[in-house]
Order: sequence, then C-alpha cells, then structure tokens
Amino acid sequence: MKVLVDECVPLKLVRLLTGHTFSTAQQMGWGGFQNGKLLAVAEPEFDLFLTCDRNLGHQQNLKGRKIAILFLSTNHWPTLKRQMPLVQVALDKVKSGEFIRVEIPQ
Repeated sequence: MKVLVDECVPLKLVRLLTGHTFSTAQQMGWGGFQNGKLLAVAEPEFDLFLTCDRNLGHQQNLKGRKIAILFLSTNHWPTLKRQMPLVQVALDKVKSGEFIRVEIPQ
C-alpha cells in the first residue's frame, strides 16, 4: 500500500511501521497544502492518507473518496511509540475509501 504521511505525523512513527511504502507531503512537494487540495492531489497516487489532523473529518466531505484515511488521535511521539502495534494493525486492515479513527490510549 502506498501511504501519504501528513505533516502533523511524527516521522519517527513512519520509520517503525512496516509492510507499506511511505512518502511525506513534503517529499511530494505538497507541504503546506490544505487538506482538501492535499487529498485531491494524493488520491490518484496513494492508497492511504495517514494524519493526526483533528479537523479533517469536519472540514472535508470524505464520502466517495477512494483513498483510505487513517486518523491517529494524537501526534505525541512517546504515546504513539508505546502504541505502535495498535497503529500497525489499523494500517494493515484499512480498506480503500475507509476512514478509520485510531484512538491512542494515553
């Protein structure tokens, strides 16, 4: 699965996830794009958008999108690090077009 990583996601997290190909918005030249534009340019090239942006689901109409969206409830690195298996399982299970919210226990 090709995964686009939002600017708000700690890169340390991405380095620990396995089984997928990751690119950041910055690597793609899309740094600073608002979510609507970012999703529009990402959808033809990526299978999944990984984000911690709490406003995404409220600001964007996600119905009909082919790109899957995996939302992490925090971007606090020490907390994410402790919950890596939870993130990996969600990443491995998400299907095209799904929006999955992963609640990361504090």
